[in-house]
Amino acid sequence: MMMTGYGKCLPSDISISQSRSGVTMKGKPEWSVSVTSKCACAQTNVILNCTGFQSVEYVDPLVLTVSTSGDFCLLTPGQPLNKDGVVRFKYAWDHQFSLNPTSTQSSCP
Repeated sequence: MMMTGYGKCLPSDISISQSRSGVTMKGKPEWSVSVTSKCACAQTNVILNCTGFQSVEYVDPLVLTVSTSGDFCLLTPGQPLNKDGVVRFKYAWDHQFSLNPTSTQSSCP
């Protein structure tokens, strides 16, 4: 069995799924997001392209920090995303945002 990304993780090693939760917050649909790593190494400084990201629902900055420009988001600042680890958060807005991974740093033992 080949281990993909062993030694160096790539943004493509991060899988993001989003779906409507069925809840409405302040008149806007709520979206549930799951971020998973498929890399054998822990990933840190995971940056997502989140251009225009907004939410009427509170998003914990320890889970997702939006840059001041609003174009990039940092996932779990200072915390690693381990293989098969999942980070979940929710936001509420009129439409789903494209949350595509743009960069990551890997730390392998």
